[in-house]
Amino acid sequence: MEIFKYMETHDYEQLVICQDKTSGLKAIIAIHDTTLGPALGGTRMWTYASEEEAIEDALRLAKGMTYKNAAAGLDLGGGKTVIIGNPKTDKNDEMFRAFGRFIEGLNGRYITAEDVGTTEADMDLIHLETDYVTGVSAEFGSSGNPSPVTAFGVYKGMKAAAKEAFGSDSLEGKIVAVQGVGNVAYTLCEYLHEEGAKLIVTDINKEAVQRAVDAFGATAVETDEIYSQDADIFAPCALGAIINDETIPQLKVKVIAGSANNQLKNPEHGDTIHEMGIVYAPDYVINSGGVINVADELAGYNRERALKRVAGIYDTIEKIFAISKRDNIPSYVAADRLAEERIARVAKSRGQFLQNEKSVLSRKK
Repeated sequence: MEIFKYMETHDYEQLVICQDKTSGLKAIIAIHDTTLGPALGGTRMWTYASEEEAIEDALRLAKGMTYKNAAAGLDLGGGKTVIIGNPKTDKNDEMFRAFGRFIEGLNGRYITAEDVGTTEADMDLIHLETDYVTGVSAEFGSSGNPSPVTAFGVYKGMKAAAKEAFGSDSLEGKIVAVQGVGNVAYTLCEYLHEEGAKLIVTDINKEAVQRAVDAFGATAVETDEIYSQDADIFAPCALGAIINDETIPQLKVKVIAGSANNQLKNPEHGDTIHEMGIVYAPDYVINSGGVINVADELAGYNRERALKRVAGIYDTIEKIFAISKRDNIPSYVAADRLAEERIARVAKSRGQFLQNEKSVLSRKK
C-alpha cells in the first residue's frame, strides 16, 4: 500500500502510528478531515492479519466518520483509531493510559469513543490521561448506554422513509421485517410495537427472538427467510453487506431502514434498489443517533438536548430524499452529497474569512 498516495487520493490529513513497548500498545489514529471541527471517532481493537490491514481499516473508518458526522449536522470532523490485538486477551490498563497520552498529544484534533472491542472501562482509563474522550462512566459526564438513543434515531428515520414511500409517516399497521434483535433493534421494536406496527423478526440468538415474540407478539422466521417476507419495511439491524445479488431478488418491501452498518455490499446494489423503487434510508445517517448522543458530552451532556438533535435524523433523511430527486441519484449517493456540500460550504466560508483577515492585515501595513 502506497500510504501517501492513498491519503492524497482520498484527501486524508493525518496518520499517527502509536507504540508503547511496556504495555504492548500498537495503535493507528487516522484523521480524515477537520473542516467542520475536531475529528471524532471511536477506538476499535481487533486481531488484524497484518499491519497494512489495520492501517487500511483505520483510514476507511475515519473517512466514514467524516461523512457520518457531517450528515448528522455535527461540528466535528472524522477520525478513527484501531488498536492491534485481541480485545479478550491482550488488554491491560497501561495500554489505554498510554493511548490516552498519545491522544492528549494531538491537542484536541482527535476525540475518541468506544467501538468494537473497547468498553466504557477502557474509556475511563484513557480519561485518566486526556479529556479528549467520550463514552466514559457516568461520574465523568457520560451519556450512558447509546443503544436506546440509536434506536430512537432509527425509528425517526424509518418514519421519514415511510412518508417518502407511502405518503404518510405513520407506521400503524405496517409490517416491518427486523433482521437482528440485539440491544438497538429490541428498543426499535418497542417503538414500532407502540405505534401499532406488525413485526417479523429473526436472529441467530433464539433467546433474543423469543423475547421479541413474547413482548411484542412478533412473528419469528428463520434467518434466511427474512428477506422474502411480505412486508412493507425491511429493517437490517445486524450484519453488513446484506443488500446484495442474492438478497435483492427476494425483497418485496418498499422501504429499507435499519441500524446495521455498511448495508450495501457494493455501491451498485444501491443503484439496483433505487431502480426498483425501494426507498433506502442510508445506514450511516439513520444510525447516527449514537454519535450525536456522545458528541453532546463535549458541551456537558444534556439528554433532552441530545434527543432533540437525534430526532432531527427525520429531517436529514427528508433532505437526502430531496437531493436524490433533485439530482436524480440514488439516496446513498445523495447522503454523500449532503455531507460533501456541507463540508464545502464551511471550507469556502473559512477560506473567505482567512482571505478577509489577510486583507485587513495588509491594509494595516
